[in-house]
Amino acid sequence: MRQERSPEDIRKIQMYQLEMLLEVDRICRKHQIPYSIIAGTLLGAVRHGGFIPWDDDADVGFLRPQYEAFREAVKQDLDTDRFYFQEIRDTPGYRWGYGKLRRKGTAFVREHQEHMPYEQGVFIDLFPLDRVPEWYPLRALKNFECFLVRKLLWARVGKVAERTPAKRLLFRVLDLIPEACVFAWYESLVRRAGRTRSRWVRILTFPTPNRQYGYLKRWYLEGRETLFEGCAFRGMRDADGYLRFKFGNYWELPPERARKQHPVSLLKL
Repeated sequence: MRQERSPEDIRKIQMYQLEMLLEVDRICRKHQIPYSIIAGTLLGAVRHGGFIPWDDDADVGFLRPQYEAFREAVKQDLDTDRFYFQEIRDTPGYRWGYGKLRRKGTAFVREHQEHMPYEQGVFIDLFPLDRVPEWYPLRALKNFECFLVRKLLWARVGKVAERTPAKRLLFRVLDLIPEACVFAWYESLVRRAGRTRSRWVRILTFPTPNRQYGYLKRWYLEGRETLFEGCAFRGMRDADGYLRFKFGNYWELPPERARKQHPVSLLKL
């Protein structure tokens, strides 16, 4: 059953996420790992000076080599009294092609994910960005392959979460495919991306809501200090170009019906 959240709950969630952003920044500064706040987090920094008021997550992006360096750094430097890190290679049952940093002592259980066999606390997303083909037709074809892999990874949730019986049945069938085969296909995507030479990158297992099926790599390479909730994080030098590409007229607030949040069935703060 969906649990409603008050504005006070949202703000508590955001303050936990700010703690986690500061922990990511601390580790990255120590190990000299470039990163960027991205997506709604960068939008919030530019438009609101911090979190978008109704937002209940935070996003950090790394180019793939930096993501791998961060994954290794957390093994020795993460403050494990407060946080834990989850990743498809390290967390049994985890089905996402990107990492999550979570806050100990909290619960943020996504609706229809109650059966997933890993701990679910308040989180921020840590996204690896992989190269995709320069030539547009190949990039569009790669987008379709990414879609297939994403749906196979989603199948364990989709067989419960999808609204129609036909879709739930489809995902029940897809979930019969051995996990090792699905993970091997995802790992192949990552390896092949590493051999690609291109100006374009994307999160391989996350929708890319633009007709270019990617983002310019230079946006993530060229960083600058950006204030977010009064703290300095690494943002993008061309934040305006990135935000216009991703959101269009990002200064215009969306209507209330379009202000999305993650539905949760259990919240403990």
